[in-house]
Amino acid sequence: MVKISFVIPCYRSSNTLESVIDEIDNKMTEMSIENYEIVMVNDCSPDDTLSVIKKLCDGDSRRKGIAFAKNFGQHAAIMAGIRNSAGEYVVCLDDDGQTPACEADKLIQKLDEGYDAVYARYEHKKHSIFRNLGSKLNELMTRIMLDKDPKLFISSYFAVKRFIADDMIRYENSYPYVIGLVLRTTGNIANVTVSHRERTLGRSGYNLSKLLGLWMNGFTAFSVKPLRIATSFGVFFACMGFFYGIYTIIKKLLNPGVAEGFSALMAAVVFFGGMIMILLGLIGEYLGRVYISLNNSPQYVVREKINFADK
Repeated sequence: MVKISFVIPCYRSSNTLESVIDEIDNKMTEMSIENYEIVMVNDCSPDDTLSVIKKLCDGDSRRKGIAFAKNFGQHAAIMAGIRNSAGEYVVCLDDDGQTPACEADKLIQKLDEGYDAVYARYEHKKHSIFRNLGSKLNELMTRIMLDKDPKLFISSYFAVKRFIADDMIRYENSYPYVIGLVLRTTGNIANVTVSHRERTLGRSGYNLSKLLGLWMNGFTAFSVKPLRIATSFGVFFACMGFFYGIYTIIKKLLNPGVAEGFSALMAAVVFFGGMIMILLGLIGEYLGRVYISLNNSPQYVVREKINFADK
C-alpha cells in the first residue's frame, strides 16, 4: 500500500484539531494502513493551537508539526505541508472537523482508480450564508479565469498523487493559489460525494478581506484574462465614444439649436474616469506582484518544526 500524507492547515483549532487527528487514525486503522503521516501546519494561530500540535506529536513519529513565524494564510500553509510531506498520496483537509476525515477512503479509492486529483463534493454545505456566497463567487472566478470544467466541484478537501504535489511545490513565489496549481497541472480530476458537518466550535478564519485577497490572488496568479478583459473593455468604450462623437456632430449639423448636455457630459466623465482607475489598479496589481516576486518575498517563514529529522 502506498504511503499517505495528510496535510492540515491549522488556525484557531485548539479545540477541534485533536478530534480530527483521532478520526484520521481510526480511519487508517479501519483500512489496515500503517504507512501514513499527518503534517499539521500552524499558521501563527493566536490561540493554543501550537501547544496542541506539540502534544499530539509527542511520542508518535507519524505526526509532524510546522509553525509559521507569522500568519501567511491557508494556501501557504497547504504548500508548506505538501512540501514537507513524503507520501505517494497527499490528502488535504480542514482543521475544524467540517470536512470528514472518516471519508478519506473515498478520495484514496478514486486515486487508486487512476485519477491524478480528487476533490470532495458536498451534498449539503453547512457553511454560513457569507461563506456559501464566497464559495459561489470563487467557483465562478475559477471557471472564467482558470478554465475550470463547470461540472467539477472545487473544495478545500482534496487528494493528489505525488507527481502532482511535486509539480505544485515547484511554485515558490508569493501568493500561492492551490486550486490554480492543481488545475494547471492536470485535467484528470474527479469528484466524490462526502458529507459536510456543522461547525460545533470556533468560527471560520475567513473574513471579507481574506476572501477578497483570495479572489484577487486567483484573478492575477495564473491568468492574464483580466488584462485581456480590460483591453476588450477599452476597445469597446473607445468605439462607443467614437460613434457617439459622430452622432453628436451629425445632430449638431441637422439641428444647430440643440442644447449642450452638461449632465450627460459629467456622467460620461465620471463613468470613464472610474473605468480607467479600475483598469489602472488591475495593471498595478500585476506589476506589484511582479515586484514582490523579484524581491524574493517568501511564501512563508517557518519558525519551528516538530518531529522532523531535518529540523
